[in-house]
Amino acid sequence: MTGEPLTLLLVDDDELTRTGLHALLSAQPDLTVVGEAADGAESLPLVERLRPDVVLMDVRMPRMDGIEATRRLRAADDPPKIIVITTFESDDYIYDALRAGADGFLLKRAPVRQIAQAVRLVAAGDTLLFPDAVRGLVGARAAPAGRPRLPAPLTGRETDILRLMASGLSNPQIADHLTVGMETVKTHVSNVLAKLGARNRTQAVIFAYESGIVTPGERALGPP
Repeated sequence: MTGEPLTLLLVDDDELTRTGLHALLSAQPDLTVVGEAADGAESLPLVERLRPDVVLMDVRMPRMDGIEATRRLRAADDPPKIIVITTFESDDYIYDALRAGADGFLLKRAPVRQIAQAVRLVAAGDTLLFPDAVRGLVGARAAPAGRPRLPAPLTGRETDILRLMASGLSNPQIADHLTVGMETVKTHVSNVLAKLGARNRTQAVIFAYESGIVTPGERALGPP
C-alpha cells in the first residue's frame, strides 16, 4: 500500500480489548490508531476532531451503544467507515448496527491479520464484509410480511448487481461474473444505492433481504 497510513479509532468499553487492538493494529505498517473511546458518546467528538478513516465500534457499551453511535456518525457529513465488533456472531445487536449504517462486522476473536485486512477492504469502499453468519442473521430478522417497497424501481441489471452484492462479491468480482467493465459496475452500484436510499453496500444488502429480492437460504448469485 502506498501513501499515508489508514487512521483508526477504537471504541470499546473494555480497556484490555482496546489496548490489545491498539498494539496489534499499530504494528501494521499501513495502519495507525489515532484515538480510543470507552463508549459511543465519547467517540462522537473524537471522530469530529480526529477524522479517522475507519472506526472499530463495539456494539454493547454503557451510556451510548454502538448502534446509536453508528446512527449518529452516519448522519454527519463525510462520516468514517465503521466496522462493528462483538464477541458473539449471534448477537442481535449486529443486525441493528448494520441496519444503522455500519460497513461491516467482525468477531473480536478474529486474527489480527483478518481485522487489518477488513479495515483495508472497508476503507477501499468496494468490498462488502458480509459473511455467511451475518447473512443468516439478516435473513432471520427480516420480516416475511409487511416488506418495504422499493423507493424507486430497479432495472433488471441493477437487480442482478444487488443480488451479487448480497453474495459478498466485490466490484471486480461482479465485473468478472457479468463480463462487463469496472466503470459499468461502479455506475450500477451507485445507481442501486441511490435508488434504495442506502448509505453503503451493507444497507443495500439488508434491504435486498427485507424486500424479498434475496430470500434466506437462496443462492444469491444472479445470471451472467
